[in-house]
Amino acid sequence: MKGYYKTDEWRIIEEGFNPEMQEASESIFSLGNGRMGQRANFEERYSGETLQGTYIAGVYYPDKTRVGWWKNGYPEYFAKVLNAPGWIGINVFIDGEELDLSRFRIEGFRRELNMKQGYLERTFEAVCENDKKVRVNAKRFLSMKEDEIGAIRYEVTLLNAPGTIMFVPHLDGNVRNRDSNYGEKFWTMEERDASEGSAHLVAKTRKSGFIACMAMRYEVKADGKVIRVIPEVTRKEDYVANTVSVDAEKDTSVVFYKYVSVLSSLNHERSVIVNNANQLADKALKKGFDKLFDEHAAIWEQNWAHSDIVVEGDTVAQQGIRFNIFQLNQTYTGRDERLNIGPKGFTGEKYGGSTYWDTEAYLIPFFLSTAPVEVARNLLIYRFKHLEKAIENAGKLGFKDGAALYPMVTMNGEECHNEWEITFEEIHRNGAIAYAIHNYINYTGDRDYLSEYGLEVLMAISRFWRQRVNWSDVRGKYVMLGVTGPNEYENNVNNNWYTNKIAVWTLKYTIEAIQYVSRHHPERYQEIVKKWDFNADRETADWIDIIDNMHFPHNEVKDVFLQQDGYMDKKQILAADLDPSERPINQHWSWDRILRSTLIKQADVLQGIYFFEEEYDPDTIRRNFDFYELRTVHESSLSPCVHSILASKLGRNKLAYELYLRTSRLDLDDYNREVSEGLHITSMGGTWMSIVYGFGGMRVIKGELHFNPLLPDKWESLSFKIMFRGRTLRVHIAKEGVSITNESEEALELYIYGERMKVKGKGEVWVKGRISE
Repeated sequence: MKGYYKTDEWRIIEEGFNPEMQEASESIFSLGNGRMGQRANFEERYSGETLQGTYIAGVYYPDKTRVGWWKNGYPEYFAKVLNAPGWIGINVFIDGEELDLSRFRIEGFRRELNMKQGYLERTFEAVCENDKKVRVNAKRFLSMKEDEIGAIRYEVTLLNAPGTIMFVPHLDGNVRNRDSNYGEKFWTMEERDASEGSAHLVAKTRKSGFIACMAMRYEVKADGKVIRVIPEVTRKEDYVANTVSVDAEKDTSVVFYKYVSVLSSLNHERSVIVNNANQLADKALKKGFDKLFDEHAAIWEQNWAHSDIVVEGDTVAQQGIRFNIFQLNQTYTGRDERLNIGPKGFTGEKYGGSTYWDTEAYLIPFFLSTAPVEVARNLLIYRFKHLEKAIENAGKLGFKDGAALYPMVTMNGEECHNEWEITFEEIHRNGAIAYAIHNYINYTGDRDYLSEYGLEVLMAISRFWRQRVNWSDVRGKYVMLGVTGPNEYENNVNNNWYTNKIAVWTLKYTIEAIQYVSRHHPERYQEIVKKWDFNADRETADWIDIIDNMHFPHNEVKDVFLQQDGYMDKKQILAADLDPSERPINQHWSWDRILRSTLIKQADVLQGIYFFEEEYDPDTIRRNFDFYELRTVHESSLSPCVHSILASKLGRNKLAYELYLRTSRLDLDDYNREVSEGLHITSMGGTWMSIVYGFGGMRVIKGELHFNPLLPDKWESLSFKIMFRGRTLRVHIAKEGVSITNESEEALELYIYGERMKVKGKGEVWVKGRISE
């Protein structure tokens, strides 16, 4: 669908209505505010194909696992993000005929996502079966200021004759998840009521027991004046509504405003949730649409002030990065340490909306640089609070003595992934959580995090690695058998290089953390030792033995790190050899064929080289990049960004740019032909990385900032801001040179192209460009 949406620096625009694209557009034009989210479903009835989606952060359903062959240690459920009761609905009738774009003749349609101010607007003209022609303009937003409020402005104009417009604002609890394992409804209704001008509905999730409460208010205006209406009130088992009618003259616009509060039991006790919802809905009605919107837009202005990236000379690239940043900022705000970021965010049901290792590997870098330090810290604390559950998860698989295996997928710390090769084998996720602690401390300098939270997590993960490896008499080395690396087109392999690498790195880093905490926080260290019955001499000696004697697959002929033992036994098929009609291969090949191929879903060895780049010389990076890039099909959303960053480092300007476009426009151009299921939110952090770490060449090495930019040939300039240790820096890269402006009072020393320099408070440094390939 490349080119379906218009290219614009600040907007996503759909002109013309294509029913076959409706579900894709429902994903693309989704809205969120960190507390809740909404797919771009129509307010009025739509009888065509649609994936309804209203989502509330932290609310889930434990859908019982469905497998043909149960295995010990298997998760009992998959945590499904719930399609919550619908709040946006405003059914519309024109002289008794219900407005439905699947039946009406459409004479004009435009849908626009305004990323600068965070709203969705839709305008269309349609002709009813009774020949009445109508124009509708609908605008809605989820307030970033009042994050439990959604507001809709729905304007109807009769274009060729007067008539009666009937509005039916409602709350609808009759909802299902398309991906339910057993076709169950996940909600039961606890309470519903409606009266003139208002309604509320209370629903409770089965099993998990979450409460959601929605309260509705509305008003109708014509010529800017409120119209007094007398509604008909409807109360059903899972549905409440008002029905109001307005006699409208030709070319006179009637505007319907709907305000809804959306509350959950994560933040409100059941005994007060209805009262709180009604009070909040009243507050929204009193403030009105325009004031609510102005407050909301002001928050977006603040967000863009510190997270925007400006690309001059390439509107396609500019639109791509802003779309990614917009989605990241509306998915997670960092206000609540109980929340995390699901792969689809608030845009679809797939993957359960749960937490994956994606957060640690791809999202924390974005929030470290663009948000207050507490935001990234809260993401780490989220994992600390799940440490006991991680130990339970490891125990279910037979690990002991405080070993922790963090889940591949979780909502509450329990493993809830339904595929055995992921649940049991993709254990590299533990390493990403350890790496995130290092990444956070290296960036912020907040070494106290180790004594407060980090060391306990590192020790438990290291205990897991100690038990997961075994000594091989044949090799005279430690090995790790039966794993799946980041490349999920390989299962149950031995000695995945990346997994072995990050395990050894974690053991080393944990020993360093122990030394730091024991030296600088001795009392706290003794608390930790006692709490976890830690024998420092014995356990660290075991870890050092593994560090010194781990097996790492290597091919002497190619002089590359081997993805796993036996990788070179495969027929060496390259991605370029594939028939384009067979791409993506996961939609055309059998799983058996995929597993026997050399083709790589996403960065695996290269993921490790990216993480630990400082350990390898340029020739080692080049050899491994050239070998694995040729074999990678990039059928994971998480793959192109890592390759783009490494291509930039190697000076591969053209390839880096091509891979950047793939990651930044993955959803806008639907590369993987699945955007209808929801957006790839977590990979959007990788898009940001591909610019800042790739083209911007930014690294933090031993706590110090380094920049080695590479500007794509097509770009005139690139600008971005980062927050770093109390300073805000503006980086501007052009063909002529690189300038870094310190917008803070405190000076900072950093490196540009290896040259150390000092940027004074409120000062600027400039270096002549070394930009081209």
